[in-house]
Amino acid sequence: MKFEIKLYADELVNSISWCLSNEYSITCQIPLSYYAISDKNREINYNLVRNSGASIHQFLIQLNKAYHRKKKFNNVTICLKNKGKASVILDSFLEGFYLANYEFNTHKTVSISNMFEIKTQFSDEMTWATSLGTYIARDLVNEPLSHLNAEIFSKKVKTLGKDAGFKVEVLDEQKIKELKMGGVLNVNKGSVTKPTFNILTFKSKNSKNDRPIVLVGKGVMYDTGGLSLKSTPNSMDMMKCDMGGAAAVVGTIYALAKSKTDCYVIGLVPAVENRPGGDAYVPGDIITMMSGKTVEVLNTDAEGRLILADALHYAKRFKPKLVIDIATLTGSASRCTGKYGAVCMENYNKEIFGDFSDSMKLLISIGNYVGERLVVQPFWDEYKNELDSSVADITNLGGAESGHITAGKFLEQFVDYPWIHI
Repeated sequence: MKFEIKLYADELVNSISWCLSNEYSITCQIPLSYYAISDKNREINYNLVRNSGASIHQFLIQLNKAYHRKKKFNNVTICLKNKGKASVILDSFLEGFYLANYEFNTHKTVSISNMFEIKTQFSDEMTWATSLGTYIARDLVNEPLSHLNAEIFSKKVKTLGKDAGFKVEVLDEQKIKELKMGGVLNVNKGSVTKPTFNILTFKSKNSKNDRPIVLVGKGVMYDTGGLSLKSTPNSMDMMKCDMGGAAAVVGTIYALAKSKTDCYVIGLVPAVENRPGGDAYVPGDIITMMSGKTVEVLNTDAEGRLILADALHYAKRFKPKLVIDIATLTGSASRCTGKYGAVCMENYNKEIFGDFSDSMKLLISIGNYVGERLVVQPFWDEYKNELDSSVADITNLGGAESGHITAGKFLEQFVDYPWIHI
C-alpha cells in the first residue's frame, strides 16, 4: 500500500499543523512566512519543519503497526502542493523524514524493518548528499569493534572514496612510527590491531583554493579507558561510539564529494583502540608527540586528545585556511549541554571572551539551520595552567572542573593556524 504526505505552504497559518485526511494521507500546513528571505529566524523555522518531518515519520510507524497486515503500507510519497513555492519547504521536511527513517539491522538474522520506501527525491543535491553522509556516519558509529577496527575502517573509507570521488591515503603503523606520532602509537599500544592514519582529500575540478579546510576526527574505535579502566554500566558499553568524530568527518567529505560541491577539503583521521593490553601505556608515562612536545600521562582515559594532537600537528603541512576538529572527547562537554548541543572553542581573541571569528559565527549559524547547535566556551589562558607538569612539557589532564575546556587548551598547543574545536 502507498501513503501520501501533502505539504501546503499557507499564508494564513502561524504554526505547523497536520492531520490525517484519509486512511492513507496526511495534510500538513506550513506557514509560508517561515521561508521569507528577510525572516531573521528562518534557521529556526527550517529546523521546525525538519522536526515535523521526523514527528510525522514516528506517527506513521505507530499507525502502520495498528493497521491489519493487508492494509499496511511501505511506500511514502511527499509532495508540495503549492507549485512555484520555495523548494526548501519540501527539502527541509523530507530531510527530517529521511533521517528518522534510519535503521541499523546489519547483524540481525531475522528482523522486521519499519523503514519506508521514500518515493520522493530531494530537489537540492547537497541536502540529499548530506542525508546520505549522515547515514554513513551513523552506520560507522553503530558498527561494533568486532566488525570495525582501525584496519577495517580504513578499507571502508577507501570504498566510500571510490563511490563518491575523493582520494584516500592510509598510513600504516610503520609510516606512523617514521612520523614519530607518539600520541597515536602509545594510545594503541595495548591493542593487538595495528593503528592507521587516514588522509581523505576532495578538491573539486573548479576549486581555485590552494589552502584547504582540514577536518580532523577522533577515531578511537573502542575506548576501554586503558589502564584507567572505565566502569561498564553507562560508560564502557557504548564506547564503540568513541569514533563519532571520525564518522562525522567521513560522512561530511562523502557528502561534499557526492554533491560535487566546489571546495578543497582534507580529512585526517587517526584510528586506534584504547585497551589495557600487555604493552599498554600507563599513568606516569611520558610521551613524545610528533611535534616534539613531551606529555606526562596522568590518565590513560584522556586518550583522544593525544591522537588528535598528532593529527593537528600533521595538518600544518597543508598550510590550512581553517582546521576544525570533531571529537567525542570529554564527559564534561555533555554535562555542559546535555544531548541538545555541542560545545566548541577556538584560538581567536583569547584575552576577551565574547567576540568570535567569522568562521565561528558562520558555524553557529549553520548549526542552527541544520539543528546541530553549538555553544562557544570561554578559552582563557588560565585554563592552560592546569596542564602544568613537573616532569614534562604538559600533562594530558586538567582539573576536575571544565574538563572540556582544558582538553581544548591541550590541543591548542599543537596548532599554529585558525582552529575550531568541537
